[in-house]
Amino acid sequence: MQRSVLSGLADVVCVLAFVLIGRAEHDGGASLSGYATTLWPFVVGGAAGWAVGRVWRRPEAVVPAGVVVWLSTVVVGMLLRVASGQGTAPAFVIVSLIFLGVTMLGWRAVALLRGRRAAASG
Repeated sequence: MQRSVLSGLADVVCVLAFVLIGRAEHDGGASLSGYATTLWPFVVGGAAGWAVGRVWRRPEAVVPAGVVVWLSTVVVGMLLRVASGQGTAPAFVIVSLIFLGVTMLGWRAVALLRGRRAAASG
């Protein structure tokens, strides 16, 4: 249970980093509502991925858990952005795929390697 909670938080941190960096880069004025408006579709998308992929079973697995959460975060997030009148420029979609892919799959790859090293030395 604790692994699932920490893994879920790690995914949210990836999305939060994406939003914070993106808004800082493109929006001069920072507001809590602006961050929340950008954040919520991707958090909902990630939660959908966790539910559909039953990620809590093996939350640190790159495949399938990480891939399901990553793609769901981006696809559902973009669909919700469209539904709520937010932009989905092609460059934004590409950047979100790359950034969220690197971070969401990246932390899982690091966790996998650490687990293998601990098992080999233990």
